[in-house]
Amino acid sequence: MPVITTTFGRNFPQADCQTILDAAAQSGVALPYSCKTGRCSTCKCKVLKGESHAKSDELGLTDAEKADGWVLSCVRTATTELTIEVEDLTGVNLPKVQTQPARIAGLEKLASDVLRVKLRLPPTSNFSYLPGQYIDVIGPGGVRRSYSVANAPAVDEQLELHVRAVEGGVMSGYWFDAAKINDLVRLNGPLGSFFLRPLQGLHLVFLATGTGIAPVKSMLEHLATSADDDQPLSITVYWGGREAPDLYCDPANLHPKLRYVPVLSRAEQNWGGACGYVQDAMLNDAPDLGRTVVYACGSDAMIHSAQSKLTKAGLPAQNFYSDAFVCSASS
Repeated sequence: MPVITTTFGRNFPQADCQTILDAAAQSGVALPYSCKTGRCSTCKCKVLKGESHAKSDELGLTDAEKADGWVLSCVRTATTELTIEVEDLTGVNLPKVQTQPARIAGLEKLASDVLRVKLRLPPTSNFSYLPGQYIDVIGPGGVRRSYSVANAPAVDEQLELHVRAVEGGVMSGYWFDAAKINDLVRLNGPLGSFFLRPLQGLHLVFLATGTGIAPVKSMLEHLATSADDDQPLSITVYWGGREAPDLYCDPANLHPKLRYVPVLSRAEQNWGGACGYVQDAMLNDAPDLGRTVVYACGSDAMIHSAQSKLTKAGLPAQNFYSDAFVCSASS
């Protein structure tokens, strides 16, 4: 049973066929993660010593990153003693992952293909989460899908989700065609490591596409009620869609410091906003990258492009955090 050691001084054993990420969790060591499928790069860590092998394709890594020793802990298993460089989340008070029943408290169309779902937790629930994290909703027949929580923790114990319709999707079919108020579902969470780190002395930039605005909304609501000492120097949100109706809500008033830049990838007549992609719109504004931290949420294509372009332009690699939305199968 190989032992894995981190550069921040923690070590843990790994059972045969167990991933590095699962082994860490079993030993109470918190490592960053998101999709758990090898398609995003949130769980990226660098192997400094030892050998490992990938249980499935590491699509979230570039060839250059692989050559430099980077691996994805969600699909990697150690074959020898291993030393890895990875973000230290030891000091973060991560809420306990649990399974809870919940009832549907609200269903509202935000766009033709986006539904706002509100879930009501039991009065005795002790469910807690960090703004930016996601949950798995377990629906009819045990179908399980992941959704970011779109609101900061609230006294009414309700969770807001933004659900996009997926053609042929079983869970989409339930939400858009069959779900009713007071339906009972189950949720498992909170999950993921997409939450705000200390922001003092930094410019905060959010990049979002589609329903990637959901966790951004949650984090902005939280920041709006946080102490002055916890505030960044500035806050900018770049939210992108193909057409204007894709930008289905207005985040402009979520925080008094917020600068909101809507971005369309398909130019429209009379559109006065930015055109192209959110990462390019950000670079066009000539930000002070040395003092900037970026939180990106949306398609994995946007995230990979944004990370590559921004780090090449001078953003410190450790100042880029992401949560990639990976489409589920239709079954």
